[in-house]
Amino acid sequence: MEERKSVLITGAKLLLLLVMSCLMGLTPQATKPGDERATFLPNYMASNLSFDASRTRLASRDFGGLTGAPPHGVLVPSSVHEIANLVRVAYEADAHFRVAAKGHAHSIQGQAQAPGGVVIEMEALKGCLFNVGVLENESCSFSSSYSVERESVERESGGSLYYADVWGGELWIDVLHETLKHGLAPRSWTDYLYLTVGGTLSNAGISGQAFNHGPQISNVYELDVVTGKGELLTCSKHQNSELFHSVLGGLGQFGIITRARIALEPAPQRVRWIRVLYSDFNTFTRDQEHLISLHGRTKFDYVEGFVIVDEGLINNWRSSFFSPRNPIKLQSIVSGSKGTVLYCLEVTKNYDEATADTVDQEVDSLLKTLSFIQGSVFTTDLPYIDFLDRVHKAELKLRAKGLWDVPHPWLNLFIPKSKIADFDAGVFKGILGKKTSGPILIYPMNKNRWDEKTSAVTPDEDVFYLVAFLRSALDNGEETQSLRYLQDQNERILRFCEEANIEMKQYLPHHTKRAQWVQHYGPKWAEFEERKATFDPKNILAPGQRIFSAAQPIILPSASSS
Repeated sequence: MEERKSVLITGAKLLLLLVMSCLMGLTPQATKPGDERATFLPNYMASNLSFDASRTRLASRDFGGLTGAPPHGVLVPSSVHEIANLVRVAYEADAHFRVAAKGHAHSIQGQAQAPGGVVIEMEALKGCLFNVGVLENESCSFSSSYSVERESVERESGGSLYYADVWGGELWIDVLHETLKHGLAPRSWTDYLYLTVGGTLSNAGISGQAFNHGPQISNVYELDVVTGKGELLTCSKHQNSELFHSVLGGLGQFGIITRARIALEPAPQRVRWIRVLYSDFNTFTRDQEHLISLHGRTKFDYVEGFVIVDEGLINNWRSSFFSPRNPIKLQSIVSGSKGTVLYCLEVTKNYDEATADTVDQEVDSLLKTLSFIQGSVFTTDLPYIDFLDRVHKAELKLRAKGLWDVPHPWLNLFIPKSKIADFDAGVFKGILGKKTSGPILIYPMNKNRWDEKTSAVTPDEDVFYLVAFLRSALDNGEETQSLRYLQDQNERILRFCEEANIEMKQYLPHHTKRAQWVQHYGPKWAEFEERKATFDPKNILAPGQRIFSAAQPIILPSASSS
């Protein structure tokens, strides 16, 4: 039995390599068992395509830690052409195999995995491409709602529109460091910067700047993409525009982003970071919505917020915000509130030497329009780069305690403005109880800052909220922090939305049935299917998303079984 299994596994490996070698014009030669990997591949493939069990196991893991599906092989590319060649081999083969591009593996549900296929390690080429330039005689790639904002950017940039060309597997933290050397920085961010450019652009890329600048997918001028046919194409809103809009927010279904031309702006030097507390949800959301409606310089540069339901978090909600030598007592706030749920509004104001004298006045003027709990204003000041990289500091602390590499059953939802109060009553004040296991973010965004031509989907209202349950599952004997408890709670939240007729959309979506994906995309589903048929007709790319079934792919045994 074992001998037969070994023969089947070796045969499967030979089949994949034979397909590759034939399509590359190679002549197979006789081999000994175990030598077939090097013989059937050209030199660059022999060294860069690995079947090593330890590497394939690593490629099957992600930040979520909830699922693991080893690929058959892992490509560590030394050029973009190797990526295109691999995908073209998969496309042209009669019995094709699946391919997934893997960045920093921050997915939750195995979205960057390729069971039985090949995973491409996009970070292998970090640092291979970086260039800062100025757009000349070219219109901005933003939608028409950006006309006023573009004038502001041009004015602040001396009439120029700056960009950075970066590799798709580059980390945003490295993009930040490089652009700051030129006094520039990307306009739109994610809260965590140790993510790849191609990874966030395949989803949306959001943070507290999105209300103003839009998500990261609204701040791209141009892309280089390897399609599901193995074609390497340059695209923008003027060139191959259908591919450009398909790939942005496309969950990796239409192509692998190998280069992105990112919009830049003059980088501020410092950030005034303010947090204020609320006990009334309607007041909290009214103030958030007021702040994201402001334009011009008379506004905050970043608007987020979070919910405090955990008794432990009430005492530690600001532990990374100030020094422990400056403790804040919140018991009086909690006892005087209508319940035990608190809401924290988090805002920032960017400034530099030229505006340092007026930043206090601007902040005070904006705070006077808000109705937070008096005496709950907490402020700090720090360099711009330290604010953007704030989550990484928390990561280092968690790693030191062994609390980073644990399961993360995250749930990210876009909730329409009209239903956010219902969500508060049913979830924050209901399902969650008094215990959670990580931050719960909540902040609004303006729909007109999202380009509807992209593949991303949002609720059909002018304003919608991100609600992000960023929980960690711990095996510490406490039921409310166990993986099963948190996953069950996520399911209860999703059922509540359905029963309460809250037409939410999942961000970083995870669905297992076709009907769920059809409902997720709604009116965009037909277009999504058509784009798939155009750019990846054999369903080769990003199988871990589980959107489209494969057309009779080869599912090879995992390397770990050999």
